[in-house]
Amino acid sequence: MLTNHHCAYDLIQNHSSVEKDYLTNGFWAMTRAEELPNPGLTASTLVRMEDITKRMNDSLQGVAENQRSAVIARVGKIITDEIAKEKKGYQGDVRAIFYGNQFILSVYMVYKDVRLVGAPPSSVGKFGGDTDNWMWPRHTGDFSVLRIYTGPDGEAAEYDSLRNIPLKPNRFLAVCTSGVRNGDYTMIMGYPGTTNRYLSADNLDFNLNTLNMMVEDMIGARMQAYKEDMDKDDKIRIALASTYASGMNTYKYYQGQTLGLRRDGLGDKKRSYENGLRQWIESDPGRKAEYGKPLESLSSMLTAYQNDYRKMIYFRQALGNQAFVRHFRILTDLQKQLEASPKDKAKISAEADKARASMKENMAEYFASTEQKAFARMLRTYLQRISAQDRPPFLTKLMDETDGDEEKDKAKTIAKNVFQNSLLANPTLLEKFLEKPSLKVWKKDPGVILAMAVSDYSNNVLMPMDRKAQGEQAPVRRKLMAAMLAYQSNEIFAPDANSTLRMTYGNIKPYTPRDAVDYTWYTTHRGILQKEDPKSEEFMVPGKLKEDLEQGNFVPYGRDGELVTCFISNNDITGGNSGSPVMNARAELVGIAFDGNWESMTGDLMFNPAMQRTISVDIRYVLYIIDRFAGAGHLVREMKLVP
Repeated sequence: MLTNHHCAYDLIQNHSSVEKDYLTNGFWAMTRAEELPNPGLTASTLVRMEDITKRMNDSLQGVAENQRSAVIARVGKIITDEIAKEKKGYQGDVRAIFYGNQFILSVYMVYKDVRLVGAPPSSVGKFGGDTDNWMWPRHTGDFSVLRIYTGPDGEAAEYDSLRNIPLKPNRFLAVCTSGVRNGDYTMIMGYPGTTNRYLSADNLDFNLNTLNMMVEDMIGARMQAYKEDMDKDDKIRIALASTYASGMNTYKYYQGQTLGLRRDGLGDKKRSYENGLRQWIESDPGRKAEYGKPLESLSSMLTAYQNDYRKMIYFRQALGNQAFVRHFRILTDLQKQLEASPKDKAKISAEADKARASMKENMAEYFASTEQKAFARMLRTYLQRISAQDRPPFLTKLMDETDGDEEKDKAKTIAKNVFQNSLLANPTLLEKFLEKPSLKVWKKDPGVILAMAVSDYSNNVLMPMDRKAQGEQAPVRRKLMAAMLAYQSNEIFAPDANSTLRMTYGNIKPYTPRDAVDYTWYTTHRGILQKEDPKSEEFMVPGKLKEDLEQGNFVPYGRDGELVTCFISNNDITGGNSGSPVMNARAELVGIAFDGNWESMTGDLMFNPAMQRTISVDIRYVLYIIDRFAGAGHLVREMKLVP
């Protein structure tokens, strides 16, 4: 099973150590016995999809709006329970589309034994790093190899190193070795995560002024702290590699989307469309009665909640997402046990053992000094952005009690106190507590006190506010979507992505992003050599690869001394599509999708075929790296290669 290097990054990192640094050196199993298991990882293959709208709507007849979600969840549970009884390994998934105007059931076969087979070094799989992320041209060998195993009977089974056998799928993709040309048809099947292409113009403005700006602001502060420590220590670099890569990907995404929204004038285009929609509704009494004024209603709600969302987003990023708060949540069962029966040593010890196991997994990628630095910077940013009257009372009180003349100094002092003196942030203090759990120690711990205040504020203030806002908006969004579907009833609407299977079709195509700049549709090995920078971890080229590329002997994977590395097409993908197969008109594998271009950052809000491009690693470069660079030709020989 082929996917992206960045999709398997967590797995590669988990199997890596300073002694066995698979992130830096790559990993290749030369025998089946060397393939690495990944507890908890599953692979799901789609069995079928069904439209269950009628069944769901029948259950929703006469249901009050505030009970709608509960009924949908209850009926969805009944349906998925039915699916689970159909066959061992089956799992049902019910999703609403078009803001609840339609419901789809997806049925999957879930496999629980998935092993890591091969991954190139990060200098190949992540070549270009954050500098090239979301950019074209690319020269990244962004792929890795996994294998699904089943029981001896071919059915889904738990991991068993001796009994299980490789999955024998009903269908598999042949691999086309002749590549693609400009204009060729391409199609991609995969699981795009989330799009919001039916948002109103006012909603786009709202996102620009709240979500985009604030997430970018806070993630930037955290990632800067991580990078400084990762550059100083290989152990930290390996442990935080996946977290940092994910954070920077999100940061750059929001940054690019904000720029794209301002550049492309999507809001103006939306407003022009909405003027026509309003006139259509207003021109018929029946439509006015059915749909009302959804655009105006939604706009009023967004205006009313804008400052609340601003406070919520900054708070969740600065305080709610901190490591010590996550650790507090893990230990709450132990806290409850201490409160319920403080003298029952057996039960307390059992809960302490559970907490120790959970915390061990969380602490595996945890460095207190780095998290302390990140927390101090994020708290400082929060204090700069949120005025005193909009902060929670507990934080105002804590600031008053903390020494320091300036807020930034107080932020550093608070972070230092938590990460050096709290059992939630200090592994030594945690182990001491778990050996002899004490409610007295728990209640006096500075991290526990702060985490409890954060949790209480989130649960009692922010979550009710968020639920109220979403609850008020949900029926309006549903009516607005229904009006849009009716307004253009002769059109075929693509539902927003929601991590269910979608197919997109398009063509290999170059593009012109701005005046005097023309991008060709493919890149070659020459770009790797041209970009090489031995002083930058993002642009290092392994010695063996450099030597091979300079010799220019790529047969049978290249021709005329040229090896194609990546190509672009105007397929419509988004986050979640990473690792999706790119196929030609004969449904043969020609590449693996791994990114979008910088000009497509607004793709979750609109699709612009003139500018939006899918970036894929050419399958011939994948085969070359596996066979010639890694010496793992046995994997290529398992594939069906066709010209």
